Amino acid sequence: MNPLVTIITPSFNQGEFIERTIQSIHSQDYPFIEHIVIDGGSTDGTLEILKKYEGKLKWISEKDTGQSNAINKGFGMATGQILAWLNSDDVYLPGAVSKAVKYLSENPGVMMVYGEGYMIDERDVIKGRFPFTEPKFDLAKLIYYGDYILQQTSFFRRSIFDSIDMLEESYHYTMDWDLFIRIGKRFTVGYIPEDIACIREHGTAKTAIGGKVRFREIVKMLRQHSALRYPPAYFNYMWDAYGKDVFEGNSGDGRVSVKARILSMVKRIAQNLFATTGLQHYDGWHPDGWVGPKALIVLPNLDIQTPKNTVRIQGQVTAPNLPLRIRIRVNSKFEHDLIITQQGEFVAEVRLPEKHRRDDSYHLQFTNSRSYVPAHYGAKKDHRQLSFILKRLEIL
Repeated sequence: MNPLVTIITPSFNQGEFIERTIQSIHSQDYPFIEHIVIDGGSTDGTLEILKKYEGKLKWISEKDTGQSNAINKGFGMATGQILAWLNSDDVYLPGAVSKAVKYLSENPGVMMVYGEGYMIDERDVIKGRFPFTEPKFDLAKLIYYGDYILQQTSFFRRSIFDSIDMLEESYHYTMDWDLFIRIGKRFTVGYIPEDIACIREHGTAKTAIGGKVRFREIVKMLRQHSALRYPPAYFNYMWDAYGKDVFEGNSGDGRVSVKARILSMVKRIAQNLFATTGLQHYDGWHPDGWVGPKALIVLPNLDIQTPKNTVRIQGQVTAPNLPLRIRIRVNSKFEHDLIITQQGEFVAEVRLPEKHRRDDSYHLQFTNSRSYVPAHYGAKKDHRQLSFILKRLEIL
């Protein structure tokens, strides 16, 4: 039986775009769609457009406390087994809903899925692909480096809200990012290599005008989820928030201001720090299993009801790196040293303190005493600094 998909559209004075949003939903080839528009009391002609589609969608118009509050109202009204939201200035691409439903139906263990998309302007002209999407869900990167999920492409099962809260209504810029992190900590997330939706970029778009207020919200949200006070994402978004006029600005007579010089110096120091610590790779764990001098890996706790007792590590060390001390820090709370003295595979277990056995995720920071560059030993094309191969990592 085909599941019902409920799509929520939060709306406020987007009469210029909302009809295109509605049409992109109603022209989908998937027949089982419930569309709910939650309007915040628009005064720009939006309601006249909504009235045109009465009988084809549900809508209410009343004052709310913001986009997150509006979306949560919609979730509360939804009857579908699969949920999504599409903002009143964005659009789905043809076949978007059927692609998401097909993936979730074929992968019953996956609770959320996301895909690819485009950026468009006010006239629906494509400006380019959304450049940040990762083709594999990576919780560490989502928390520590940045939000790489194009929200407009995401669909998730309604049942996730049996275990986690809906959108955090105090967040006005990061509610989707926060939700994706919370989903990723508890459930399996999938990716579709398909074009799903378009985000509209225009001068009044919320993310374009958020500035310092948006940055402060990002900081607050990240510190709730990160084991680092200043993760790389802090600096990535700080440059955007304070703008080119601050970091590369001038005093009006062609001279660079003292403030801009200082802030530019801070930026260079931070960039150099990432380069020397490996944080520019956000996790230091390469796709082929090799771990660099430093690595940061986040494991979700998919069964929070069952206490976890042990971090189990299976790896392999080669001759240039012996003896190797692997220092493991878990959730920034405690450390454990592994001393590897023999070449070959090893298995080690780290006991978790009782108070951390029901954490919603485990942030493992590896600091390794030795590393080597394969190019110095005959592998001419491999100039990475490597410490050991991580073959398996489990929380038991």
